[in-house]
Amino acid sequence: MTNFVPFQPSVTLASGESAAMSFIAPPPLEGVLVLDLSRVLAGPFATMMLADMGAVVIKIEEPARGDDTRGFGPPFVNGESTYFMSCNRNKWSLAVDLKSDEGRSLVTDLALQADIVVENFRPGTAARMGLGYDDLVKRKPELIYVSISGFGQTGPERERAGYDVLAQGMGGVMSVTGPKDGQPYKVGVSQADLVAGMYAVQGALLALISRSRTGRGQLVDVSLLDGQVSLLSFLGTAWLNAGREPARHGNQHASIAPYQSYETADGRICVAVGNDALFVTLSRELGRPELSEDVRFSTNRARVENVMALNEVLEPLFLTRTTAAWIELLDGAGIPAGPIRTVSEVFDSEQVQARGMVCHLDHPTVGPVRLIGNPIHLSATPPRYELAPPLLGQHSEQVLRIVLKMSDDEIAGLRDRGVIRQWSDEHEATPPEPASALGEGREAEVGQASARSEADGEGVPTDGGAQ
Repeated sequence: MTNFVPFQPSVTLASGESAAMSFIAPPPLEGVLVLDLSRVLAGPFATMMLADMGAVVIKIEEPARGDDTRGFGPPFVNGESTYFMSCNRNKWSLAVDLKSDEGRSLVTDLALQADIVVENFRPGTAARMGLGYDDLVKRKPELIYVSISGFGQTGPERERAGYDVLAQGMGGVMSVTGPKDGQPYKVGVSQADLVAGMYAVQGALLALISRSRTGRGQLVDVSLLDGQVSLLSFLGTAWLNAGREPARHGNQHASIAPYQSYETADGRICVAVGNDALFVTLSRELGRPELSEDVRFSTNRARVENVMALNEVLEPLFLTRTTAAWIELLDGAGIPAGPIRTVSEVFDSEQVQARGMVCHLDHPTVGPVRLIGNPIHLSATPPRYELAPPLLGQHSEQVLRIVLKMSDDEIAGLRDRGVIRQWSDEHEATPPEPASALGEGREAEVGQASARSEADGEGVPTDGGAQ
């Protein structure tokens, strides 16, 4: 077994007492510095996941408008977009003009201090600004550079702008989603963006592990299209190996029956009968034990082939009771069943609350905000929730002062020349300081990223995200 050599991060976090007391062990990504050049959803979602696990994430934003999602809405709460809030907690906002030479120079200096750079410009845009992978890795070979795009860094369609709905359509997901006799549907959330964000996190973490062994970083190339193709899973292999073109089945399953939703006396219920033994039990609980002995329904293969005949029997039966009554009956018999909840019902659920899937943070202008929690539950190093989604340029001066060691006069000059924007420029009070990370008066220890190393604003984001 290969010995694992822990990577040596570039930045050491300074945690407040309240944060330190909440951890059994240091956060898994404590000390990792991430420069986030991404916008909209896939990239910001990825960097938020990294931040939740202890990384310091510096979010670069255009000074006039910031991240595009600051304008996505309604709804807005006290002028702040709830869309932006969804994927930007635990980050530090630096508003800097990438169209200026000084702005690009600042961001380049930050990239050379970072362990990970994340960007979602159209392929070639970052390179034109001197912020491409080839530009930076020459000066910092240990850098991990994550590029998220619509179609990837290679191939004939690499330069196309990519948006969630395009990826769902071109990646085949829409062709298998929706009613059997209706039009193709996209998934209700921007899952192409979110899946790309999750793959970006996996890629970044794998690259960190590789760097700990080799001392070198690498390019992580993630595309919305590739993510959608990967989700075709068993439907894709049906085509690749059996020549079977998958069809839409509405809420039914292509290979399992009954495995769908049914109308009840007061709503709908989802039922998942994943094997023949469960179907025997379901038949008994429905008061129709003979169904499991019917040759049309006795095996899963037979039920799939005769699903229309099966549903002619099951649909009237499910109409005889309420959703709650059916769930009580089926749960008691060990048959997987559940309601179709609205979003408000999801967050009212005792199970969702017990799992900590809502976190609470204090926003400097909105006040208390509730955000969706991180679904990864680590027993010794759980996610941290410390910083509310930042205001535009909320941390510009702190980042330059602490990471780049710039003086107050240098920072003031940049602000006066319009290179950077600090939130307090337009407001009387500065937002409250967070409990950890790059807090005022804290020192950041910047060093080599790996013990084995010898030492390298314009464009459309390629992960649209808009619904």
